[in-house]
Parts: sequence; C-alpha cells; structure tokens
Amino acid sequence: MMKKTLTLAALMLAPCLAFAAPYPDGDATKGAKVFKKCVSCHRVGADAKNLVGPQLNSIIGREIAVLSDYTYSKGMIAFAETAKVWDEATLDAYLANPRKTVKGTRMAFAGLRKDSQRHDVIAYLKQASK
Repeated sequence: MMKKTLTLAALMLAPCLAFAAPYPDGDATKGAKVFKKCVSCHRVGADAKNLVGPQLNSIIGREIAVLSDYTYSKGMIAFAETAKVWDEATLDAYLANPRKTVKGTRMAFAGLRKDSQRHDVIAYLKQASK
C-alpha cells in the first residue's frame, strides 16, 4: 500500500516539476546603473569588445566559454562542461558569487548580493544586447 501511495504522489507532483517558475523580471533601467560596476571589464551593445572579461552581447542563451576571440580561464572551461548555457538562473548564481559558482574563475568581482540588482542587470543585458 505504501509503495502505491508514493507512486501516486510522484505522479501527481511530476506535472508541477515540469514547469519551473519563470525568472523574475528586473528593471533594465536600474540594471544599466548597476552594470556600471561591470564596465571596467565587460561591454555590451553594438560596439562591444572583449576587455579583461568577454563582451556580454546575447549572453542569455549563449553557450558558456564559446567566444573564439576571448581566452577563458581553466575554471570557466571546466564549468562549461557541466553547465552548457548561460540561462538566467545560471547567470544569477554566477553574479551572486562568481568564485563559488565557477571554481578557478579569473573574475575578481565579489558579486552582487541583492537579488533585485541581479534581476535588474540580467534585464539590462537582455535589452542592451538586442
């Protein structure tokens, strides 16, 4: 009886698990202000070029560590083998704590601790790279 109950519970939960919550909307205007912390190493937009860090055009949905004109750290290359694409959740985790998310990253930035700032920066990156 216990096995049937657990199986039934799993079947009832399966549809819920298939629909992950959408990533929270951020404010791109606020994100542009927060992104000023990033411009010493990163660029976004029509004239974006790699600097100390890679350009971030179309980062959402882009495979990790794939820009041929940028030399990635060994840590980022290893991370790319496990997390294949920069989606909002992966980028959010990285922006919260780069060194914890990607062991061996060269990114010196400590991270954005506030959820709202990360959501805003991601909204800005989506908008600015169109």
